[in-house]
Amino acid sequence: MNVLSGDPAQFDAEALYLELARQVKDAIVGLENIAIVGIYSGGAWLAERLANDCQIAHPVGYIDVSFYRDDYASKGLHADVKPTQIPFSVEGTTIILVDDVLNTGRTTRAAINELFDYGRPARILLACLIDRGGRELPYAADFIARAATLPADVSLHLERDQHGQLALTLVAAHVDAG
Repeated sequence: MNVLSGDPAQFDAEALYLELARQVKDAIVGLENIAIVGIYSGGAWLAERLANDCQIAHPVGYIDVSFYRDDYASKGLHADVKPTQIPFSVEGTTIILVDDVLNTGRTTRAAINELFDYGRPARILLACLIDRGGRELPYAADFIARAATLPADVSLHLERDQHGQLALTLVAAHVDAG
């Protein structure tokens, strides 16, 4: 795993995706009954491409962890909640869970909790474009394109244009001068 340095606004999301796809392709050779589930929204975009590039037979699944977050009571419901769609049997399936950025591990925990509501997978492998550290829960990705060290008040966001091209941008927390 390489640590990104320099200006994070210059991260090449397409190159990072290719590295992630290479890792996943290499790891699934010879495995059967594999499905990919992406966490909305960046993880869902990555999952769609991985399913195609890795020739996964199952349709792509999508998870919105909004109701499974441990901070749901304090943050409430976001306006852009999307329906979870798992169009295959989770029971006994090897699932590649995909997220764009791994940080505290709370989103991963919520996604795994939700997956188990659909059945008991044979195993779950975690694939992330960027691991920014900051773990609060003991989750580690099986596949990571790169690691990045960023200040706590900076978010790394994956964006997708109308042609499917990926880009990473930094978003600094706004301080209320109030």
